[in-house]
Amino acid sequence: MSRIIAAACTAAALLLSSNAFAQEGDVAAGEAVFKKCSACHNVDSAKHKVGPSLQGVIGRQPGVAEGFKYSKAMVDFGAGKVWDDAQLTAYLANPRGVVKGTRMAFAGLKEPKEITDVIAYLKTFTPAP
Repeated sequence: MSRIIAAACTAAALLLSSNAFAQEGDVAAGEAVFKKCSACHNVDSAKHKVGPSLQGVIGRQPGVAEGFKYSKAMVDFGAGKVWDDAQLTAYLANPRGVVKGTRMAFAGLKEPKEITDVIAYLKTFTPAP
């Protein structure tokens, strides 16, 4: 009987944790969070600022936006990867910890909800045809 209870508790914990990770962020809240990023990054066009345009960043390989000169660290980091929810979550929480040698000066977003929200906002910007 205790095995059944333990298995049920484990299944419930897995279900709850996967549902929490799958939650979508709030696009409007993400737009507000993105104001912290907008001094260096653009999302509504492919034009680069101090940092690369983040238009269409979801699904793009890190370190390859055309016309932007990335650090060697970012180019090396990006090999074989794409910016997806998991990569962006880790990077936005601690850019310098994830990409040692990145030129990005931003320390990161410390609130998980802010990260989820800004990712939801970034998903609304696809590259121009």
